[in-house]
Order: sequence, then C-alpha cells, then structure tokens
Amino acid sequence: MSLMLTAPGPRRGATKRRQPGRRRRVPGGARIDRWLDRLVDIAVIVALVVGGVALLLTLLSLSRG
Repeated sequence: MSLMLTAPGPRRGATKRRQPGRRRRVPGGARIDRWLDRLVDIAVIVALVVGGVALLLTLLSLSRG
C-alpha cells in the first residue's frame, strides 16, 4: 500500500505549450513588408555608422586644434 495519497482518475501533467508551427506561405504583400523591414534595418545601421564616424572625426579635429 502506498503512503502517498493520489487523486482518483487519470494523471494530469503540466500544461503543454503549443509548439510554434512552421511559417505558412504568405501572400505577396507580406513579402514586400519583409523586404521593407530589412531595408529599414540596413538604413538604420548605415545611419548609425555614418553618425559614429562623423562624431569620431569631429572629436579628433577638436583635439588637434
């Protein structure tokens, strides 16, 4: 005889999480959105690099003069 009390009926485990499904085919408009997102990402990165270089050049010219 077991010393542990258990509830009658089937055992229940933890709540199962839904498995993320594979991406479904998206209509043509969503493809454009994805490309635009990438284009914006690239533009932001380029702008940050250009701004950083400009700041560096400004600081270097100030330290010389």
